[in-house]
Amino acid sequence: MSDRARLLEVAQVFLKLGTIAFGGPAAHIGMMRDEVVRRRQWLSDQEFLDLLGAANLIPGPNSTEMTIFLGAQRAGWRGLIIGGASFILPAMLIVMAFGWLYVNYGSLPQMEWLLYGVKPVMVAIIAQAVWELGKRAVKGPLTLSVGLTALVLYALGVAEIPLLIAGGVLVMLIQNRSRLHWRGITPAAIPLGVGSSLSSLAQVAATTFSYSQLFWSFFKIGAVLYGSGYVLIAFMQTEFVQELGWLTNQQLLDAIVVGQITPGPLFTSATFVGYILGGVPGAIIATFGIFLPAFIFVAIVRPFVPRLRKSSWFGALLDGVNVVSLALVVGVTVGLGRTSLIDPLTIAIAVLSLVVLLHFKINSTWLVLGGALIGFLAFALR
Repeated sequence: MSDRARLLEVAQVFLKLGTIAFGGPAAHIGMMRDEVVRRRQWLSDQEFLDLLGAANLIPGPNSTEMTIFLGAQRAGWRGLIIGGASFILPAMLIVMAFGWLYVNYGSLPQMEWLLYGVKPVMVAIIAQAVWELGKRAVKGPLTLSVGLTALVLYALGVAEIPLLIAGGVLVMLIQNRSRLHWRGITPAAIPLGVGSSLSSLAQVAATTFSYSQLFWSFFKIGAVLYGSGYVLIAFMQTEFVQELGWLTNQQLLDAIVVGQITPGPLFTSATFVGYILGGVPGAIIATFGIFLPAFIFVAIVRPFVPRLRKSSWFGALLDGVNVVSLALVVGVTVGLGRTSLIDPLTIAIAVLSLVVLLHFKINSTWLVLGGALIGFLAFALR
């Protein structure tokens, strides 16, 4: 396949996913795995897991970083840009349309029917991905124990990053314990991202809106935000409500709602904020600002991922990070299941979708569209 054909394939895959991928990062990862590992065979499950582990260790939106990693895997540095941009673009345009409706009519469209039918399908897609990836991630009693422990600690409220680091280091040390007595342990400085909080960066007391400040504010958030996209709420509340005074709490809440009811990354809440503050230019600047750090981090980290796998020390570190990453996906899935499987119909949608995914090589896109149709009919017949 020519380079041009590979780029077109990357654009096609991630434009489609950016248009239909509801349900948050865990669901996005499940759909990506179905598309690029199971159906198109761009890479193996182990390679997919390694990229997922790397994405979890750097700041920014994990599912968007995975599209950037996967685009680069398929089509080099141009694929890196095309993959991420293609995933972001549909969500950005949809959110801009919501922003236009909000600014002109002061309200948001009702989308409960869509989420009602699609979320159970997403639960099934994630469950199928966890099952298949788990076969690679769980390599023995050690990784199984680390994964289960991480899941329990996550359920008790322990943050994602400490779990990822602790799990990776623990597996690395135990798997290489025979080397410790004669080689010793050499401290290694592994750049895991910026640890400072937003408040420790340059504080801005300005109250007058400016495009440059809008870009800088979202660039800071994209560069330091770890973990779930829902942490974005706290960051934006501090920056835009408390520090700058550009948004009300209600506007911030509406921005988060839009990010949840539209496909693609939750970070496109930034697009909505940018639109209500500065129209189309503001939406584009905000989107560019919050996602730019992800492209930079992936470009820096990507060359080292295959090399880490070849090292006995860092390969073991990746094994630990991978199994903890999968445990975090399980934890998110449980939470999503509680809010999505709310009656016999949604349970039936999830179970049927899972059976189809496990036994038939059907494109998950059709399941998403089917769930949306069922949701529409269920609300129309009430």
